[in-house]
Amino acid sequence: MITVANPIYDIVFKYIMEDERIARTILSALLKKDIVRVEVRPHEYANDKRDMLSVFRIDFGATVRESDGSEQLILIELQKTWLETETLRFRQYLGVQYESPRNIVSDSADKHALPMVAVYLLGHKVGDIEEPVLYVRHRSFDYNGHVVTKGLPNAFVDSLTHDSIIVQIPRLDGKINNRLYKVLSIFDQSHATADSPQVLRLDDTLYGEDADMQHILHRLLMAATDADMRMEMNVEDEYFSVIEKRDTELLQSKKELAAKDVQLEKQSAQLEQQSAQLEQQSAQLQQKDAQLEQKDVQLEQKDAQLKSSVKMLMAAGQSAESIASALGLSVDDIINFITVR
Repeated sequence: MITVANPIYDIVFKYIMEDERIARTILSALLKKDIVRVEVRPHEYANDKRDMLSVFRIDFGATVRESDGSEQLILIELQKTWLETETLRFRQYLGVQYESPRNIVSDSADKHALPMVAVYLLGHKVGDIEEPVLYVRHRSFDYNGHVVTKGLPNAFVDSLTHDSIIVQIPRLDGKINNRLYKVLSIFDQSHATADSPQVLRLDDTLYGEDADMQHILHRLLMAATDADMRMEMNVEDEYFSVIEKRDTELLQSKKELAAKDVQLEKQSAQLEQQSAQLEQQSAQLQQKDAQLEQKDVQLEQKDAQLKSSVKMLMAAGQSAESIASALGLSVDDIINFITVR
């Protein structure tokens, strides 16, 4: 077992990727192509100054040898992040490459942009995608959904689209099944030591006589023993601990706000229910009032009819006593009907 610096740290990652041989080894494994030359291209957003962006970016110009022996220059946009970040940041970086005049080449026919491949080394999982390495490749279709191959690849089409490779570092399971997984094993965080995440413990025998991997391990060994490098790694730990603390506090605040929102929604629902009950009670009271008003009208009509009947009977010469007996009323009621106008 050997102890090497953890390349998930920006300073270590930059240190190994500045080595042209290591860059070729890692990029060749990721692209599954023979990269014969690679150079770091100038850029402005490499996160060297520990700003608030948690994305580290390196742009490469890579010369790829195709299966037919031809060589093609492509742009590789390599982005690495420890923490979950907004996809908008990745898109903004890609936008810089699309609009950069440095990525336009000329031939005898016309000008076109370099084909581009975006590579994302993520220190977090992407949803429920279980594959450690995901290849996202564009294809061309006709109206009926059939794949178009004639005339492709084409410089114009390739200038407007790009492929992507997404590596979920937490999904690396420690197994080395092929060349790519052997190369990516140096990023596998399951090899981090219990004492410090700054170093990994790797089994040197797994890499055998692989000269390229031995070269990578040697450079990681050098990084692990470099005092300045370890100091920079300490700075990164402090930096990301602050970010993690902030994110934890934000997450807690979001949970508390969400709980309050649920409580407010519950209270609002209760108020709406109470309001509905009050409206129902008000409607019932209005209905009862209408019924009472109807009864009052009926009583008034009945009184008017009785009064008319009493007057008619009195006019016919009947006595108050006989009228009261006939109508089932008292004599006083009869007298009231006569005297009250």
